[in-house]
Amino acid sequence: MASQYYQEMQESFRNNSKSREFPAHSAKVHSVAWSCDGRRLASGSFDKTASVFVLEKDRLVKDNNYRGHGDSVDQLCWHPNNPDLFVTASGDKTIRIWDVRTTKCIATVNTKGENINICWSPDGQTIAVGNKDDVVTFIDAKTHRSRAEEQFKFEVNEISWNNDNDMFFLTNGNGCINILSYPELKPIQSINAHPSNCICIKFDPTGKYFATGSADALVSLWDVEELVCVRCFSRLDWPVRTLSFSHDGKMLASASEDHFIDIAEVETGEKLWEVRTEARASQLLSVRLQKLRLKEIYSQLLCFYV
Repeated sequence: MASQYYQEMQESFRNNSKSREFPAHSAKVHSVAWSCDGRRLASGSFDKTASVFVLEKDRLVKDNNYRGHGDSVDQLCWHPNNPDLFVTASGDKTIRIWDVRTTKCIATVNTKGENINICWSPDGQTIAVGNKDDVVTFIDAKTHRSRAEEQFKFEVNEISWNNDNDMFFLTNGNGCINILSYPELKPIQSINAHPSNCICIKFDPTGKYFATGSADALVSLWDVEELVCVRCFSRLDWPVRTLSFSHDGKMLASASEDHFIDIAEVETGEKLWEVRTEARASQLLSVRLQKLRLKEIYSQLLCFYV
């Protein structure tokens, strides 16, 4: 028998299944992310710019364009506690920190390679950026100086701290999840998570689970404390490119080159809904917004990037 939550969410999706497109860039969008307060959405693009939208009721309003990078903006993320700051990673061998209050770049940090992934530590003190040469650099968010640099012997895909800020996770091309202690950066464990390339990783807001997506088209859900896989989601047919948990950690959205976004109930693995897309879900040039109640709106925007 379906849970009350399951029934309520299916009803909510059913009654609010409209979508809108919001043009943001002149070229492919590589990354989108919500600010910590859920009021702003930033996007980074192949057109070398970032854009910020403000959420007003059930629509997004363009706030500003951010220019300065000399190459594609491949990934971005917001400060975990300050809704006014976000950081972009670019192939121009820099990262830039932006302040939406002044609409200006407040810091440009040079790195050694073409950057492809970035994340901000949960305590807000450190930014980690990875480049195409599988080097991850840890940058002090206040001084903008490098704290540490690690060269890895495997293909590094997405990177992330756990919610407690004491472990650092990397997904790699061998299908593994590599876990390092933080700030020591000593190897703790390597988990054989998938039989093929492990592409993306996302921690849920409650800190109970993290999810990984792979080239095998599977999404795996992991217990953070036990580091064991508790559930797999197998409704996609193409490599899983991106993941997103809802604000309460009860729903997990996943997307690939399939023309839909899968929305699952985390605790059961049951399919809650399928959001159809006209383009490949991992290659949308605009953001699709499910018109739900305000608290649920944040959980229905998935961060799309290739």
